[in-house]
Amino acid sequence: MSTPVVEIDKLWSVFHEAGRDAVVHQNLSLRIETGELLSIVGGSGSGKTVLLRQMLGLEVPARGSVKVLGEDAASMGREGAASRVGMLFQHGALFSAFSVLDNIAFALRELKTLPRDLITDVAMVKLRMVGLEPSAAHKMPADLSGGMVKRAALARALIMDPPLLLLDEPTAGLDPGSADEFCALLQSLHQELGLTVVMVTHDLDTLLELSTRIAVVADRHIVADGSAAEVMAQPHPFIKEFFLGERGRRASALLQEPLYAPSSLLTDTKT
Repeated sequence: MSTPVVEIDKLWSVFHEAGRDAVVHQNLSLRIETGELLSIVGGSGSGKTVLLRQMLGLEVPARGSVKVLGEDAASMGREGAASRVGMLFQHGALFSAFSVLDNIAFALRELKTLPRDLITDVAMVKLRMVGLEPSAAHKMPADLSGGMVKRAALARALIMDPPLLLLDEPTAGLDPGSADEFCALLQSLHQELGLTVVMVTHDLDTLLELSTRIAVVADRHIVADGSAAEVMAQPHPFIKEFFLGERGRRASALLQEPLYAPSSLLTDTKT
């Protein structure tokens, strides 16, 4: 059996708050294979983003283990995980004082292993890869639309060609049209680059359109794991509320018809 891209085994996440221990995860286990686009869903406070931070090595489990590409994630984080894990933060998290190009090139410039001109060329390739025009390279984050911010942040996450991409609410804050276009871009990159993607989202349209697999976090562990149909068949109260309410039924109907047109990949103008 091949080594999974992510392997979480009997994880406990415990935080100390107001003089007591708050247990977020208890004996949580999850395995993510190469090429999957796995979405993690759960209620507020269920620890979805905590899982992403542990995959990045930014937080250490109280018990259990989190391995990424066969290595302990916490150790990988101390050594610098940018070449193996790309992260798209919820609101982009671009450096406001840097241009788009400087944001995208940041990790390569910090490493100082390539000539400056070559770093610029690589950053420009990533900029075009995410559907931004060369004219966007010297714009500042404050001059970008929400969709352009997401694309620039995605280019930065991909600058080191990582095999694993983490997405925290990738369509949050986007209008429906921009969200559709960004999902189409993610779908295309996932397929063309052979990425393994872990996504946290509460948006049902995004979830059902992109996911090859869904894991539901509730009651401090994974309560359902499988395809959308398999997950929705589970009787857990959170699953019924999340997937089978009015919003869930409306989003599920989108599975019956194509949602995105390839021509939308390169369109994103500031409004």
